[in-house]
Amino acid sequence: MLIFAPLGMKKVAFYTLGCKLNYSETSTISRMFEEKGYAKVDFTDSPDIFIINTCSVTENADKKCHKIVREARGISPDAYVAIIGCYAQLKPQEIAEIPGVDAVLGAAEKFRLVELLDGFVRKPNAEVFASDIEAANKFNTSYSINDRTRTFLKVQDGCDYSCSFCTIPLARGNSRSDSIANIVKTAQEIAGTEVREIVLTGVNTGDFGIQQGVRLERFADLAKALDDVKGIDRFRISSIEPNLLSDEIIAFVAESKRFVPHFHIPLQSGSNKILKLMRRRYQRELYASRVDTIKSLMPHCCIGVDVIVGFPGETDEDFKETYQFLNELNISYLHVFTYSERENTLAAEMEGTVPASKRAERSKMLHILSDKKRRKFYEENLGSESTVLFENDIENGMMHGFTENYIRVTAKYDPVLINELRRVKLLSINDQGLVEVEETQEVLSHS
Repeated sequence: MLIFAPLGMKKVAFYTLGCKLNYSETSTISRMFEEKGYAKVDFTDSPDIFIINTCSVTENADKKCHKIVREARGISPDAYVAIIGCYAQLKPQEIAEIPGVDAVLGAAEKFRLVELLDGFVRKPNAEVFASDIEAANKFNTSYSINDRTRTFLKVQDGCDYSCSFCTIPLARGNSRSDSIANIVKTAQEIAGTEVREIVLTGVNTGDFGIQQGVRLERFADLAKALDDVKGIDRFRISSIEPNLLSDEIIAFVAESKRFVPHFHIPLQSGSNKILKLMRRRYQRELYASRVDTIKSLMPHCCIGVDVIVGFPGETDEDFKETYQFLNELNISYLHVFTYSERENTLAAEMEGTVPASKRAERSKMLHILSDKKRRKFYEENLGSESTVLFENDIENGMMHGFTENYIRVTAKYDPVLINELRRVKLLSINDQGLVEVEETQEVLSHS
């Protein structure tokens, strides 16, 4: 969608790489610009300013940053280009040397960029505003508003864990959170918009509750407080570590008015040997126990799994153990990541490097397994009734949406259904792997 800015008003465009947390922060920063009189426009609409929010989970994300800068320069040769995000914190000087970059801002500075770069005047050399990560000790409330159907609400930032493959603690700092009172207030503000679903997100969401270095509150209590927020129909937990997903949280979701039966739980490996090398805080037995508890209380619950293939030292036998563990586990889909070496991590110095070809082969096997798991989960739900939140996602005369337990459905386009909850019967799976439905009744919003 092309957005036109009034004459004389500076135009700013945003590009976001990486996780939903980045998207929520980009959205909040864009509102800061608009409050200062800037016009937010599309990336291709000849902006005066580009803000690129980066990720650095994989090497590919770093390469994408370089490419996007080149694209920005091609669109607006004289525009101001500022880089923020995880890559900016980890390698500010390296980014400053990318041709076309005007400024680099670290984790402690990114929410102050309108103030720090006031006027956005290009200089001969890129400016770098990147403090040591210890300075990133403030929690900045963020949520996205680009999609009227749902919003991603940041409730936690940073991480105190030290997984051997991960740079996130170096890029985002120590674990810190907003307060329950502030989050409930923000959720009430969101409820005043058209948004029907809030997705709770963070770097380590289940570690919610730390303020100024002290644990003051719990994620379980946050969920219970949000369950009473009027005007929001659904809350969804984006991701939660298995060691932090307590029986209390699982039991609460099973009985909740608004929290949906969907958990995304990182596993990373089904081999206890590899989990130990990764410095994860659990073994596979605990993970299996969490899945069993969820399914005993919510047989229809959707369970997503993160898994990494090709970690240093992962032998064929280790991968086979992971594959068999996942194959036997009652889960719904996988997010498969191919391990990539990251500087300043313990894993990068480990022996037993897995060849790239073998990493790709293992990734392909797990992607196929994921497709099988998803189809089996969908098939188990056919014939049942579910509630669908329809989205403004139209393709070839068909619209789409998700059930509470994260089944993607398709129906004939009807503009009245957009951003509406409908009770439907799940009929069949089409050639695209989507579930065709029959509408049964309108669902009234929670009051």
